[in-house]
Amino acid sequence: MSRRSPWMDQDLDDLRDLARTFFEKEVKPNIDTYIADKHVDRDLWRKAGELGLLCLSIPEAYGGGGGTFAHEAVLIEEQARVGDTAFGASLHSGIVAHYLLAYGTEDQKNEWLPKLASGEVVSAIAMTEPGTGSDLQGIRTKAIKDGDDYVINGAKTFITNGLLADMVLVAVKTNPEEAAAGISLVIVPTDTEGFRRGRVLDKIGMKGQDTCELFFDDVRVPATNLLGDKEGDGFVQLMMQLPQERLIVAVGSVAAMEFCFEETMRYVNERTAFGRPVFGFQNTKFEMAEIATEARVARSFIDECVELHVKGELDIPTAAMAKYWSSERAGIVVDKCLQLFGGYGFMEEYPIARAFTDLRVQRIYAGTSEIMKEIISRSLPVPTR
Repeated sequence: MSRRSPWMDQDLDDLRDLARTFFEKEVKPNIDTYIADKHVDRDLWRKAGELGLLCLSIPEAYGGGGGTFAHEAVLIEEQARVGDTAFGASLHSGIVAHYLLAYGTEDQKNEWLPKLASGEVVSAIAMTEPGTGSDLQGIRTKAIKDGDDYVINGAKTFITNGLLADMVLVAVKTNPEEAAAGISLVIVPTDTEGFRRGRVLDKIGMKGQDTCELFFDDVRVPATNLLGDKEGDGFVQLMMQLPQERLIVAVGSVAAMEFCFEETMRYVNERTAFGRPVFGFQNTKFEMAEIATEARVARSFIDECVELHVKGELDIPTAAMAKYWSSERAGIVVDKCLQLFGGYGFMEEYPIARAFTDLRVQRIYAGTSEIMKEIISRSLPVPTR
């Protein structure tokens, strides 16, 4: 399971060593604390920033690492390797920062990206609403122009990094009469009057991740906080950035499969039953052979997708395939692994139990498996004869 991905090079090997040390030293010993608190420590963001582990794929001119998506993938993998799902760095660096990079004005990029890279500012993106999940066109949060400002009213839910966020990129309707054409993205600093946070949500998994509700009550921000050239660009912006978000989920899913394999392989060789290691039974050997194969096949596909994305060639249907396949197979793998732990697999202090509930959401966020299949189906060729 230690096969080196073909997109790795010496620079990425060095980054992996740094990231592995960071997660082993700063994150792994504190996972129980994050779960109890429902969020990571604010200092963790600053420490990651000081080491240059935030915004790895953002140009150096804006304070980032000047790398590619491959650099982000290494960080995602090393986080999964210690069994952590609390630190929301992949959303901060791989998603929010890239909206700013792709669509922000020079003023917006210079104001926010260096602070995201240093960990001074924690970011979030707010799309989902209490009554709106996959149907982004149906959002109801409004941003109405009033002179040189937008006045925002509405509510968002399931927002990763929502509790600690200093800046939120908010999907709003600047034209409530329109569907997709009415959507815009607006930058909202969280110290703005009228912004408030709701409760940190109780989830069945990813319990250490900061996830909460956000409310906007006559929140007034300058019209210059609009992301993009004009109102109504938000839906296209979201559609263009979602493939990277889905690849982030796919990379995390495969890395989690490999983590589950390693945890289970260690356990079945240490645990004895009927006078011999659990791995000594044919059923265990066959199950572990299946798990290893699932992880290897998924890894090969996701490695291909990472290479395509670094070259700018990953298309929307392939990203949907990657997200759908890897998240679904991860669910199968972790279920098989938990079964091999027996009763101990049902105990929360065992990482495999946490992985079981943590991985369930992979099939839901960034677009459900059903949405992924719909996207894939639209690209399928019709035979001519």
